[in-house]
Amino acid sequence: MLHLVRKLAQYLVALWVALTLNFALPRLLPGNPVDTVLSKLQQQGPVDPESRRALEVLFGGTGGPWWRQYLDYLDGIVHGDLGTSVTYFPTPVTTVIAQSLPWTLVLVGTVTVLTFVLGTALGMIAGWRRGTWIDSLIPVTTVLQSIPYFWVALIFLYIFGVTLGWFPISGGYDSNVYVPEPTVAFLGSAVQHAILPALTIVVSAIGGWMLGMRNMMVAVRSEDYVVAAEAKGLRPWRVMTAYAARNAVLPSVAGFAISLGFVVGGSLVMEQVFSYPGIGRAMLQAVSNSDYALMQGLFLVITVSVLAANLVVDVLYGLIDPRTRVHA
Repeated sequence: MLHLVRKLAQYLVALWVALTLNFALPRLLPGNPVDTVLSKLQQQGPVDPESRRALEVLFGGTGGPWWRQYLDYLDGIVHGDLGTSVTYFPTPVTTVIAQSLPWTLVLVGTVTVLTFVLGTALGMIAGWRRGTWIDSLIPVTTVLQSIPYFWVALIFLYIFGVTLGWFPISGGYDSNVYVPEPTVAFLGSAVQHAILPALTIVVSAIGGWMLGMRNMMVAVRSEDYVVAAEAKGLRPWRVMTAYAARNAVLPSVAGFAISLGFVVGGSLVMEQVFSYPGIGRAMLQAVSNSDYALMQGLFLVITVSVLAANLVVDVLYGLIDPRTRVHA
């Protein structure tokens, strides 16, 4: 319990620091959401000062002193008010996030877990049975990982989408035929649109999990506890999974915690290439339009998800390896 309380205190401090940076970073960027909206309104006629002040209040008090903006920002977070989006004006930020988040969670989240499980399992076998055909996959997957994933996305898009026409080339579903609703036809269209982005993530990420797990399996293969287990006559599969893999997987679990936390952030370039309606695409539009409220809302969700994922895995790490609780 003391270990858990100490971890919670550390993560609360990290959350406060992240919230402060989340407030400051958008305001250090050039541009202003109020000026962005006023530039559009001024095309239709002059704008009086009262309208500017009203917009400043609407978009989080961007015209006042920083300390007042900071207090208003914290007060809005406590009350669940993240402001109004400039990009999707007058839609609230919470609505924009609620519409974009499920697309990223389902696609990137599912593929991240699948890639980790598949890559770790293959790396475990490759490290235990060196010289087999599975071990020979490591150089190939490593080369694929070194290629920028947006190039992989463009290649898949051209081959399977444009040339062969097997999959759609943009969007999250066929918006000309379906509307987002829990029907078999809509889900089928969404899955068809998600195949190419998912394949891009798998091809670009699986090599790292395989290589890391393979190297750790090779390292622990000669440890005394593994040799002792083999000397006792235990079945090879049990020695590989219960003795070698359990210890070799610890660094991969830590890396998985970080990647799982960043699932909410999506894959910005991938979503832009495929015009996928996720968090990453919303983030790019927010930065392009100096949308402070939307940027802060998206950063907040990403930050909380990263900290929460790391806290959960930190606790699980202590259960897997009790030695970490002693030195934590």
